[in-house]
Amino acid sequence: MDWGWGRGRRGWAGLRGQIARSCDGGRKSEEHSPSAVPHLMFRKVVRQSKFRHVFGQPVKNDQCYEDIRVSRVTWDSTFCAVNPKFLAVIVEASGGGAFLVLPLSKTGRIDKAYPTVCGHTGPVLDIDWCPHNDEVIASGSEDCTVMVWQIPENGLVSPLTEPVVVLEGHTKRVGIVSWHPTARNVLLSAGCDNMVLIWNVGTAEELYRLDSLHPDLIYNVSWNRNGSLFCTACKDKSVRVIDPRRGTLVAEREKAHEGARPMRAIFLADGKVFTTGFSRMSERQLALWDPENFGEPMALQELDSSNGALLPFYDPDTNVVYVCGKGDSSIRYFEITDEPPYIHFLNTFTSKEPQRGMGSMPKRGLEVSKCEIARFYKLHERKCEPIVMTVPRKSDLFQDDLYPDTAGPEAALEAEEWVSGRDASPILISLREAYVPSKQRDLKVSRRNVLSDSRPAAAPGAPRPGPSMPAASTNIAGLSGSLAGAGEAGKLEEVMQELQALRALVQEQGERIGRLEEQLSRMENGDA
Repeated sequence: MDWGWGRGRRGWAGLRGQIARSCDGGRKSEEHSPSAVPHLMFRKVVRQSKFRHVFGQPVKNDQCYEDIRVSRVTWDSTFCAVNPKFLAVIVEASGGGAFLVLPLSKTGRIDKAYPTVCGHTGPVLDIDWCPHNDEVIASGSEDCTVMVWQIPENGLVSPLTEPVVVLEGHTKRVGIVSWHPTARNVLLSAGCDNMVLIWNVGTAEELYRLDSLHPDLIYNVSWNRNGSLFCTACKDKSVRVIDPRRGTLVAEREKAHEGARPMRAIFLADGKVFTTGFSRMSERQLALWDPENFGEPMALQELDSSNGALLPFYDPDTNVVYVCGKGDSSIRYFEITDEPPYIHFLNTFTSKEPQRGMGSMPKRGLEVSKCEIARFYKLHERKCEPIVMTVPRKSDLFQDDLYPDTAGPEAALEAEEWVSGRDASPILISLREAYVPSKQRDLKVSRRNVLSDSRPAAAPGAPRPGPSMPAASTNIAGLSGSLAGAGEAGKLEEVMQELQALRALVQEQGERIGRLEEQLSRMENGDA
């Protein structure tokens, strides 16, 4: 039988030659073809990313916080704030406003008689933990006040009704409170009076009042990485970048999202702005903007047609944005990169129950040994459920690429330094070793203007004491005026000398305390 081997070999050789010639011709034609580039792009199917396999997992029921009556107030706040020591949740309260503060270890069913922080006379709308002291929290309320609270080291044992300081300056309800990321005791508040106020909590004084930049309700406020600027999303559909110390508008984008529903804007670590909002057809959108060129978005993506406001949570260490909608039962997460399309979808965590609010744990409160890169505290109708985001890794060693140095609890600046015009990036700490924070110091408020009650009210055109007029000099001027008016000019010189001596003594004692604190920290760290 003739199997045709000779003819077969020649046939195969000829076939290979034809394939080679056709491939060469194809390459030559592709070089001149306008569709060559798209054709080649299809070869790269999957983008490489170490966060591509991040997955979310709720904790077991015994590690949840049960029987919490989450607030029903109609306000698009997260209703939840968390740090490495405490979980705070805004709850229903009769006859005023209250929020619950629980040590993280107090899981399980929470007794109805558990003490709350209940000093506000109206519902609490927003809460925010101080990034430089894990025992200090600020709250804004419908009673038009901002209150700052010192939580006992081991949690509450009785209802807390007396705040450390009450900040009064808004004329309508206060829906936003946000601490400065790097300056100690600097707090921003925004209210339904369309005003942004910035406070020095350590002296209970108003530093800046920005009352002419927003014509409508402010939806949210976000500081940039070093706290030199902040961005806002407003009901007039504009996103604004503002310099608080100059009181000026740095950049503005009108109709960032054309829909009428609430939107959000947050600063990213590289200075870009990430926004969530709605299209004209009520489809939910994400967008990335460069404030130096606000004309067109760098990226714009449409998600779905749900109607819940999208709340973004940003991790500056990994450049991952987690987006969750109120009333949704999912958390979507995206990686932001320098290459188009800039916003890369990673994955979605989905559960059965819709979320009423959400809190995000700072990086220094995560379990590094389990490759945990984020932890969220999801509020249900009567429960708070932690959700852990993990990168699957086989090695038990410390993962340098997942945990770069992150912002620590030490403030980089004092409030007075920031007011004088200085900026500083956050002081970073390593998560390689189990990080042990230094002992928290109590928040002490020293009201500088001790004669404010006895002085006559300033004329409308008179300058207000502020960053350009130190309160100490204001006190001296008021004191000299009152003594001169009483005809006691002889005592004035004596009082001035005493003030100078006291000032020198306070400065000397401050330097001594600083040296002692430095020695103590060195001893605690084992350096001495």
